[in-house]
Amino acid sequence: MSVRPRKPVVSWLTDMDGVLVHEGQPVPGAPEFIRKLRDSGRPFLVLTNNSIYTARDLCARLARMGIDVPEESIWTSALATAQFLDDQRPGGTAYVIGEAGLTTALHDVGYILSNQEPDYVVLGETRTYSFSAITTAIRLIADGARFIATNPDATGPSTEGLLPACGSVAALISKATGVEPYFIGKPNPMMMRAALNTIDAHSETTAMIGDRMDTDVLCGLEAGMETILVLTGISTRDDVDRYPYRPSRVVNSVADLIDEVG
Repeated sequence: MSVRPRKPVVSWLTDMDGVLVHEGQPVPGAPEFIRKLRDSGRPFLVLTNNSIYTARDLCARLARMGIDVPEESIWTSALATAQFLDDQRPGGTAYVIGEAGLTTALHDVGYILSNQEPDYVVLGETRTYSFSAITTAIRLIADGARFIATNPDATGPSTEGLLPACGSVAALISKATGVEPYFIGKPNPMMMRAALNTIDAHSETTAMIGDRMDTDVLCGLEAGMETILVLTGISTRDDVDRYPYRPSRVVNSVADLIDEVG
């Protein structure tokens, strides 16, 4: 059976950590790749499962590294979570464990943050998870609050090494309550569809660039996009054969993709 060739890529989605930046430094070629995308006028979004920062914060952080991404071209799991909750239960209430990226996104869609019989417990990323806050979340979920988490990543990067992330803390809460969260971020295809809708793009003509087989490549594949694994982050070339699915292709870094844009 012949394989139908993919349509040319006209829109781009790219992960941030491990693709554009690594351990607080720009990946070589990343500033030029983003500059070429902007100059070409091609629709693109920078995606991140990290819910700590607002899009404005990330815009400023990337700019300090010479990567010039407009605020409106950044899509976080916090923004995707707020959009989901606004669609599901407009004007609801939530008890939130997280940072400004998440609380700002929820405030912006009209949510009220409360620990008094909230509709949802929303777990996001923070560098200082509080045992007291986790205990409150467990009690609220046990009392009937719905459990949402921004992403399933078990660990996150830092300059000192791995840190426990949202997925690990979600597992702790689930163990205590018997309730599994609904994860919004990658690899949930919902985050991909929301990103595509944001730039009015179609999966058949969009590429997803990522550094993780278990999130970036998986969600791009499930959303019907071309998937490109870069080797500047988590997954290695040897990791590819350990999964039951494969990326469309593997490249060393985004520097190898500059000439493909526009």
